[in-house]
Amino acid sequence: MKRFHEMSFGAEWQDGHARFRLWAPAAEQVELSLIKTDASATLPLNAVGEGWFELRTERARPGDRYRFRINGSQVVPDPASRFQPEDVHGPSEIRDPAAFEWTDSAWKGRPWEQAVIYELHVGTFSPNGTFSGVTERLDYLADLGVTALELMPIADFPGGRNWGYDGVYSFSPDSRYGSCDDLKELVLQAHHRGMMVLLDVVYNHFGPEGNYLHAYAPQFFTNRHHTPWGNAINFDGPQSRPVRDFFIHNALFWLNEYHFDGLRLDAVHAIVDDSCPDFLAELAQTVRHSVSKDRHVHLIVENDNNQAKYFRPGAGSRRQYSAQWNDDFHHCMHVLLTGETDGYYLDYSEQPIARLGRCLTEGFAYQGEESTHRKGKTRGEPTTDLPSTAFVCFLQNHDQIGNRAFGDRLSELTSSDALRAATAILLLSPFAPLLFMGDEFASASPFLFFCDFEPGLASRVTEGRRNEFAHFSKFRDQASRDRIPDPSAHQTFVDSKLNWDSVNLPRHAEWLHFYRDLLTIRSANIVPHLDDTSPLRSTVETHGQWGLTVRWTLPDGCTLTLVANLGGTELSGIAIPDDAPIYASAQLSADPSKQQVLPGWFVAYFLRS
Repeated sequence: MKRFHEMSFGAEWQDGHARFRLWAPAAEQVELSLIKTDASATLPLNAVGEGWFELRTERARPGDRYRFRINGSQVVPDPASRFQPEDVHGPSEIRDPAAFEWTDSAWKGRPWEQAVIYELHVGTFSPNGTFSGVTERLDYLADLGVTALELMPIADFPGGRNWGYDGVYSFSPDSRYGSCDDLKELVLQAHHRGMMVLLDVVYNHFGPEGNYLHAYAPQFFTNRHHTPWGNAINFDGPQSRPVRDFFIHNALFWLNEYHFDGLRLDAVHAIVDDSCPDFLAELAQTVRHSVSKDRHVHLIVENDNNQAKYFRPGAGSRRQYSAQWNDDFHHCMHVLLTGETDGYYLDYSEQPIARLGRCLTEGFAYQGEESTHRKGKTRGEPTTDLPSTAFVCFLQNHDQIGNRAFGDRLSELTSSDALRAATAILLLSPFAPLLFMGDEFASASPFLFFCDFEPGLASRVTEGRRNEFAHFSKFRDQASRDRIPDPSAHQTFVDSKLNWDSVNLPRHAEWLHFYRDLLTIRSANIVPHLDDTSPLRSTVETHGQWGLTVRWTLPDGCTLTLVANLGGTELSGIAIPDDAPIYASAQLSADPSKQQVLPGWFVAYFLRS
């Protein structure tokens, strides 16, 4: 089976000839600089109107490399390059997507309520840091109970290492991770094991090195809006149609040509768009209408604004977006587990158990309330009509570990009992759970911020990174900030790699067994009662400073009850259901009439039909 996504730009191999198309509204002349193994050539592109230049030729074939020459001088890669074998400043390569043979024609994806998400960074997940290295661990992940891999961004980035959020070629898998076919093989093999594969994409900015669009298509950007990375991408101003099409095609490209099962859109609160429909709405609508109706395709967002509107049906009956990363859940849990109240944790420092209770019953803790951390700005929208599956919950992710000065994980910040309690709440709740790579065996490897820019930019990034922590009390003086690992140092990247040898050590093996058991319970007892449409129906009671009882009425009418003591001391006076628990962290009395005294960090789940 062949898969190919046709686009109105970039290099397309079609019936024995190559078609090149570039939007360069600020250019007067565009030429193709073709680099072949036997000879090179310079061929003019024809101006075809509205800033577009085009060429069809039989002189170029798959495997040939090429650049565009702008106005007879500056030579640039293709912004829609399918592959950049020599990094961001090198030539692009013509690819024939139909050369890969897919053998997963029966795969239609999985319903979203079945999602157990495992987020990973390709470069640090395996020793060799490649797509093939991930493929080699698929059996391990399937055995763990993972149903959806989520790859951090893979779009071609500058240098040999990067988190991926500095990508500049949105259609090109980074060559450090392997070939295009290596990535397709990873997706294919995951499907053969019943796993979805999701891809993290960045539509709010381009990275700071290797982006040549300003030279010939400055209309790609606008100074009417600003982002943390400078001028915003032009989604709503004059000549924004090609810009919107570029990113909408990118979404369809990954979903169709690479057969990904969904996309996670990074920081959509930084996509500034005053048009109607806005870019996010148009993207979702186009995906829903373009992808085969019998496929389960999922769109997930990260959105600091907590906008619930994107999870309601659009023009059709299907929801625009499947889910949002729920930072509120994480922040509540983090305050309860560590006592930290710096930065955005300040908003969760008062009554964290009550805020967690709201997350567990309504999704977001902030649904229009003022945020102290944001200097009184209101945040969020009501969510009571949304299903539990609209919220992706987690105890850790790349941001929440990597944006700490030393990349330390929860297993280093809190007790094992506390972390076990939080993990049980996460994995057995009706929300979509996400694990960050290594969570399942309490990895001791940090996940640090790392990058590999050209020297001038690298030094500025290092200085800026360390100064970001100046407002934290422990990093007020320069000497303490200088101890923060240098993101440009190769060792910082090496230190962030998972240590797979540690999995067999008793402490880590015990954690892995714990995760497997919980995910087995989830698969057997929670998932069969969920669907992706029914609104959340739930109640919550808090008991003192640390106690919590949550009852969910699941879509099929069953009742799931959580009883928890999220403090380190005993708690009494909480009613316990008569049913046998599907999970309990400690032995309960066999006599239901006997008052229960819950030990510290106790969690139990009960299911009643």
